[in-house]
Amino acid sequence: MESERGREKHGVMPARPPMGRDHGGIQALDRAFLILDIIADAGGEAKLTEIAGIAGLNVSTCHHLISTLHNWGYVARGINSRSYVLGSRILYLSAACLRQVDLPRRAQSFVDRLNDQTREAVQLAIMQDTNLVNVLHREARHAVRVDAGRGGNSNAAHATATGKAILAWLPPNELDRIVADKGLTAFTPHTITDIEKLKEDLRLTRRNGFAIDREEFQLGVICLGAAIRDHAGAVVGSISVSSPVFRATPAYIDQIKVHLIAAADELSTELGAPGAILRGSTKSVAAE
Repeated sequence: MESERGREKHGVMPARPPMGRDHGGIQALDRAFLILDIIADAGGEAKLTEIAGIAGLNVSTCHHLISTLHNWGYVARGINSRSYVLGSRILYLSAACLRQVDLPRRAQSFVDRLNDQTREAVQLAIMQDTNLVNVLHREARHAVRVDAGRGGNSNAAHATATGKAILAWLPPNELDRIVADKGLTAFTPHTITDIEKLKEDLRLTRRNGFAIDREEFQLGVICLGAAIRDHAGAVVGSISVSSPVFRATPAYIDQIKVHLIAAADELSTELGAPGAILRGSTKSVAAE
């Protein structure tokens, strides 16, 4: 595991504060926050024995602390029940932090620039609990345009590039919770309505660094979306560009992708995201 000093240098997160009564802290709280850090450092999922070993705790003490965090919703069971993941309460706090950061205000210049560059409809969206919320929208500049404003439909995350760009980076239990709450509504014949197919699509999104919706939410519309990250590398929203199918040649989509990824990366950098986020930007959409 990378040292705290190394992680702070690379901007992933600040170094952990000194722990213990000698530093004015409360031992149980120190340990609880340390457990959350350890799960996050492990990629969002870790086993009890791994957490206890890294934290320097015996398994029984660690289990009691995790049980309390679980009761509050800050930790949840992994899919196989042998591991622990960050819980939905973390997302609740993240949403509150996002409101404080005022993402729409910070993103406005990037959305406007992307709208100028592509002349297509541009959207900015976030997840609020299980709802996909479109918080900023710019209409296309072309005479023939798409109605992309409906892309903020609260139960359409699985069917839109805006939503999939966010879902791809959520812990597995959070994806399952959102699907259980919202379902997989078929908006068009192309909508993914099978959870395993959706997970495969999200895997490709993570690999490629961007999401694509090929008439999955609206017939005649193709949309590309990219995630926006904060200072800890966590996804706090997404930005997307929508185009009518008749304009969406492979070369045209690749051109949009270049501008989209640049905007998402630069906005993420402004929010403190660590370094350049690799998105497979040289890969052609036509090759997928």
